[in-house]
Amino acid sequence: MSGRRPYGADTGGSPRPGSSQPRARRARQVADVLRQQITGGAFDSGTLPDERALGAQFHASRNAVREALGILRDEGLVARRRGVGTTVLMPKYGHGLDRLAGLAETLTGYGPLTNEVRAAHRVAEPPAAVAERLGLASGAGAVYIERVRRMGRLPLSLDATYLAADIGVPLLDLDLAGRDLFALIEETTGGRLGRAEVAVHAVTAGPDVAGLLDVPVGAAVFAIDRLTHLADGRPVDAESLHIRADRLTLHATLHRGAPHPG
Repeated sequence: MSGRRPYGADTGGSPRPGSSQPRARRARQVADVLRQQITGGAFDSGTLPDERALGAQFHASRNAVREALGILRDEGLVARRRGVGTTVLMPKYGHGLDRLAGLAETLTGYGPLTNEVRAAHRVAEPPAAVAERLGLASGAGAVYIERVRRMGRLPLSLDATYLAADIGVPLLDLDLAGRDLFALIEETTGGRLGRAEVAVHAVTAGPDVAGLLDVPVGAAVFAIDRLTHLADGRPVDAESLHIRADRLTLHATLHRGAPHPG
């Protein structure tokens, strides 16, 4: 066996000076770690260390560090100004995927979350795919609610929701501008929600979504499809969410269980 150490063995996987790794790859590795630190709130002062200090921390050349900071600048996470340094533009908010919770409940402590109610009305004939997801009988109707959700003046998500009529109609007279739908559903039904199936897609914002979320057309956003059930298993809430990927981080704590059959 040779005494040669594998790449990154003494640096925790960080790029090393003189490494044969292309500079672009080293820059990406540095950017990945810095992004994790930024989204985790590591820079309380709002300012990152200078390029020389970051190079020493990551065992990377100054050019690689400069490229890494350029990646984060292009993602909208940091700003770079001569004489000031590299500053965090705005921390991302964390939204867990391992617990069924509304956005206001998840972001408690970050500041007031408000909702611009763009639509809230009964729908005689919801789309067939929605009726199927909710298990609605023909002619049963539904309720459609659409809201832009903001932290202060910053738009975070566009939520489009179809609800079974008996669940949604009582909500139309309630505080849709200030409350999470999950909390309102539990109050009006007198029971707890049970579970939800969630699918997350990476998409680009079209003109309508981009305008509502105040992002450029073509910007990356999370598209989330969520079907929420009551505790007895009945599906009652079918949602399509568009979330700003530059302002929300989706995270979960996962536990490894028995291998799935097959």
